[in-house]
Amino acid sequence: MKIIADEIQSYVENYIDKEPFLLSELNKETHQKTMFPRMISGNYQGRLLSFLSKLVQPKYILEVGTYTGYASLCLAEGLAKDGKVITIEVDPELQIYSQKYFDLSELGHLVEQKIGDALDIVPSLEHEFDLIFLDADKMRYLDYYEALLPKLRKGGLLITDNVLWSGQVVDKRFDDKTTNSLREFNDYVASDERVDKIILPIRDGLFLIRKK
Repeated sequence: MKIIADEIQSYVENYIDKEPFLLSELNKETHQKTMFPRMISGNYQGRLLSFLSKLVQPKYILEVGTYTGYASLCLAEGLAKDGKVITIEVDPELQIYSQKYFDLSELGHLVEQKIGDALDIVPSLEHEFDLIFLDADKMRYLDYYEALLPKLRKGGLLITDNVLWSGQVVDKRFDDKTTNSLREFNDYVASDERVDKIILPIRDGLFLIRKK
């Protein structure tokens, strides 16, 4: 199911900032060399992540699900002076791509990558985060949410990707574990009085969640 019509998507993409050259190269290599290139944020969502980060001006950013590092570098564009991105990826084989582009980027020294299960790593992190981006195993979103919320400062922003799941969350024909997990997650956040929340129906759905 198309969340946004192709014509509208093409139109709005003509009115956003141009994709930085290094990110376009990362985008290209991800599509050439990885099995699931659709997982990359891409320019439209990447510019939105950069925009939101610049609004928040975070000192500390946490990302769960690095993939090839595209979103990490977009988010880093909004860091406050002496800021830092900590990004967690469970698949060590993807680090060959992410670290290559972190090393090439002028922002790469602000990014620290950790390899492993986020649910094991997050409790040990010492920082209180201003902005968190969650884009990992969809069936564990609720577990991640409860682990991440205590690490988010009051007034901080949690951005969660893929919450519309190609529109499957509203289509009763889909009864698979991933779709049902995302429905459960969305219902849970909608009823959580600890946060303000809104879903943006762009790309695959972004849930913007602000801790009260």
